[in-house]
Amino acid sequence: MSTALTTGRPWRVIVLFAVPLLIGNVVQQLYQFVDAVVVGRHLGVDALAAVGATGSMLFLLLGFAWGLTSGFAIPTAQAFGARDYAAVRRSVAAGTILTALCTVLITVGAPLLAGPLLALLQTPAELMDDAIVFAQISFLGAGAMMFFNYLSAIIRAIGDSRTPLVFLTLACGLNVVLVILMVGTFGWGVGGAALATVVSQAISVLLCLEFVRRRVPVLHLHREDWRVSRADLAEHLRLGLPMGFQASIIAIGTLSVQVALNELGADAVAAYTSASRVDGLAVALLQSLGLAVSMFVAQNHGGGRPDRIRKGVTQATWISLAAALVLGALLIAFGAHLVQLFVGDAEAEVVGLAAQMLAINGATYWILAVLFVLRGALQGLGHTLIPTVTGVIELVMRVAAAVVLGAIFGFIGVAASNPLAWLGAVVVLVPAYVHAHRKLAHEPITPAVATPTTPIPIVGPTDGSMVVDAVVTAPIVLPTAAQTASPTAPRRRRRFPVRRPRDRSPRG
Repeated sequence: MSTALTTGRPWRVIVLFAVPLLIGNVVQQLYQFVDAVVVGRHLGVDALAAVGATGSMLFLLLGFAWGLTSGFAIPTAQAFGARDYAAVRRSVAAGTILTALCTVLITVGAPLLAGPLLALLQTPAELMDDAIVFAQISFLGAGAMMFFNYLSAIIRAIGDSRTPLVFLTLACGLNVVLVILMVGTFGWGVGGAALATVVSQAISVLLCLEFVRRRVPVLHLHREDWRVSRADLAEHLRLGLPMGFQASIIAIGTLSVQVALNELGADAVAAYTSASRVDGLAVALLQSLGLAVSMFVAQNHGGGRPDRIRKGVTQATWISLAAALVLGALLIAFGAHLVQLFVGDAEAEVVGLAAQMLAINGATYWILAVLFVLRGALQGLGHTLIPTVTGVIELVMRVAAAVVLGAIFGFIGVAASNPLAWLGAVVVLVPAYVHAHRKLAHEPITPAVATPTTPIPIVGPTDGSMVVDAVVTAPIVLPTAAQTASPTAPRRRRRFPVRRPRDRSPRG
C-alpha cells in the first residue's frame, strides 16, 4: 500500500517506513547467511570460497539484469498514477517482452562465458571446478530471478509494497529449506546450493502470477495489449538501461576486489566471503534507513515542505549514526564467533582474517551511516549528478585501494578498500548536502496538497557495502474522466428505446 510521509514526526515516519525495507533486506541477507553456513559446514572452506569467487561475476551480469527489469516498472508506475489503465497494461506487456529477451541472452550466452571469465579473474585452480558449476547453474536459472524481480517491481509500482515483501520472505525461506536438503541431505555439492536458489525463485514467480491473476485485475493483459510499439520498447529501455549500468559500475569495483583476493589464495577468498555475509546483515539496517530518507525527502519535496526535509534528514542522520556505533561494537566483539558458524573452529586462519575485516568495517560504519542518509536525501530532492559522482568515486577508490594496498599489506589492504571508498564519497556528499540544506531554508512552506509527482522506491541488491537503490520521482499526468474509471467496473450496457406495442383494439 502507498504510504504518506508528509505528516507526523519526521523521525518516526522515517523509522516506520524503513521497517518493511529492513525486513526485506535482512531476509535476503539471512538466506545468504544460511547458504554460506550450509556450504561451509558440509562442503568445506574451498567450496565456500568457490561460491564466493563467483559473486562479483554474477553481480556483474545479474545485477545489470536486475537494474534493467526494475527500470521497466517506472512507466507502469507513471501510468498507474495517471489512472491510465490501458497504458499500465501496455507497459507491463512491453516490460515482459524485454525481460524475456534479456533472459534468453543471459541464459544462452552467460553459461558459456563462465569458465573464461573465472579464469580471467585469476580464480585459484583448486576452486575453479566448483565455481564454474555454481556460476553455470545460476546463469541457466537467471530467468527465474529476472521475472521474480520484474513481477515484484510492477506490483510495487501500483502502490503495493507489502506483497513483494511477503513473496521475498517465502522465496528466502524456501531457499533455506532447499539448500539444506540439496546440499546436506542429497549431497549435490555447490550445484545444489545454486539450484536451490533457482527453484525457490521459480516457485515464487508462479506464486506472483497466481496473485496477480486473482487479486490484481489492472495487470490482466488482453490480446491487444501485446501490440506494443517501438516507441514503448524504447521508452522502457531508456529508463531501464541507466539502472542496469549503475549496477554494472558497482560490479566493476567488486570484480577488482575479487581479482586482488584471488591472488591471495583460497583462504583469503573464504575469509572475505564469510565476513561479507556477516557484514551484510549490519549494512541492511543502514541501507534501509537511507532508502527511507530518500522516499521521505521525495514526498515532502513534492508537497512543498522543506522544513520537514531539513528536520527529518538531521534526525535520521543521528539515528543512523547511533545504529552504526551499536552495530560496529557488536561486530568487533562477536564477529569471530559468527564467522566460526561458517567454517568451524579448525580454520583459524580464515576466522582470523574475517575477524580483522569485520573489525575494520565495524569501526568505520559511522561513515557509511552518513553516506546512506545524505545520498538518499539528495536523490529524494531529484539531484542525480552528485549521487552518480559519489558512485564513481567509490568505484575508483575501491579499485585503487584493493590493488595498491592489497599488494602492500595483503588481505588487510583489500579489506581497507571498503571504508576508504565510503570516506571518498562522504567527502563530496557532506558539502553537497549542506548547500542543499541551506537552500531549503529559503524555500516557501506550502500546505499539503496533491503534487504533480510521485516518488517510486526501487529496492535493489547489495554487494558488500555497495547497494543499488533509488527513488525515482515520476511525473504524473492529470487524469481525464475516461481514465479515472475503475479498471474493474463493469461495462455500461447500451440502452435502446423500448417499443410499446400498438393498441389494436377496435375503437368506438
